[in-house]
Amino acid sequence: MRYWYNQAAVNGAFITPSLKTKHSNVFLPLPDLRKQLQTSNYKLKNMPGYELWSDKERKEVNDVLETGILMRYGFDGPRKGIWKSKELEAAVNETFGSKYAQLTSSGTAALTTAMSALGIGYGDEVITPSFTFVASFEAVLSVGAVPVLVDVDDTLTLNPEAVRKAITPKTKAVMPVHMCGSMADMDALIAICKEHNLILLEDACQSIGGTYKGKHLGAIGDAGTFSFDFVKTMTCAEGGVVMTSREDIYLKSDGYTDHGHDHIGVDRGADLHPFIGYNYRISELHAAVGLAQIKRLNEFLTIQKKNHRLLKSILEQVPEISFRRVPDPVGDSCSFISWFLPTEEITRVVVAELKAQGILAGNFYWFDNNWHYIRKWDHLKNAITLNSLSPELKERVTQQANKDFAASDAIMSRCISTSISLLWTEEQIKEKGEKMVSTIRKVLQNRAVTI
Repeated sequence: MRYWYNQAAVNGAFITPSLKTKHSNVFLPLPDLRKQLQTSNYKLKNMPGYELWSDKERKEVNDVLETGILMRYGFDGPRKGIWKSKELEAAVNETFGSKYAQLTSSGTAALTTAMSALGIGYGDEVITPSFTFVASFEAVLSVGAVPVLVDVDDTLTLNPEAVRKAITPKTKAVMPVHMCGSMADMDALIAICKEHNLILLEDACQSIGGTYKGKHLGAIGDAGTFSFDFVKTMTCAEGGVVMTSREDIYLKSDGYTDHGHDHIGVDRGADLHPFIGYNYRISELHAAVGLAQIKRLNEFLTIQKKNHRLLKSILEQVPEISFRRVPDPVGDSCSFISWFLPTEEITRVVVAELKAQGILAGNFYWFDNNWHYIRKWDHLKNAITLNSLSPELKERVTQQANKDFAASDAIMSRCISTSISLLWTEEQIKEKGEKMVSTIRKVLQNRAVTI
């Protein structure tokens, strides 16, 4: 496979792996692409996993290729003791402090699996934030439940008071989404869930390696999920995981991801099916990549935190900039620096000026983002699906999605998040930061801003 980037795509801050398409693209092998990114102003929309590819990943993948057994179940003899999925699940538990881990084909599949294993379904309401990735509400809908989106606060995650106000007799779960590397106020959310006997399901797909008061994000609630897709902190190319300390949730997740197989005994063909499941299996090839990556996670996080600290120290020179509130600063995985300007108008002008100067790439204005903020989710607001929803579900979904999110708008309209690369040198960070600061000061001076 060759990796392509389109000039407009790069300027819009994303690069996509693809086979050749009809579009006009520049083709580069991945090592050459990384070199160009490192020596230019280009910045991927990413977290670090694939940035530091090595022989360690190749070795794990070659182990699988040499056996020819790409499926995680069965074929015990020919696989010659190579069980990459099992190894990765064990490594997840050891690394993140969960008792059980079930790999899946994606982070979205992990959320759907976790909800099914937790008994979330028809008629239930799941409270989740207005700033997230579309997969969060897609997973809720996939089990027949209703996503109840509520406002975020300056943590860019669930506002605990908004959660309290949204609880109804139909509320089954609270699902914080630990966005952009940092965490929700977990003490407050745990207290709310205990008070109302609610499930706490963590969507930690964007915060692998983050912690809250010494516990890993994703391993605090009744269950938690990671995504291991191509642009996460560690990658399997595609993959995800359900983590839990409850054996019942693990056993249900194990079967649900494999058509309901009970996986009892040694003859896969003789497995019973105690319930209906689906195919959300990860392959041995994907697990092999993840196995190498999880062993390098501390390496990634160390570099990421250093680069975050250096860039933030430059942005702090502008007194009009304030920063996202992090409930536990020590636990921030530092995949993004999220910062605020005084008004929406100023923020929009800064975004436009960053683009004009050719330095917008890697800086995300979520308020106008199609994937991450409620404002642009017309398909959810109108409940547009390929399969028909029940009239009751469609009505409840549209009602929830079309609420007033003014409190979230007031935060997200002033927020820019800068993604942190592992490939930056200190000189590049200094250059990037100084260009950003110069641009921001220029806008502020023209607007005669005072605070």
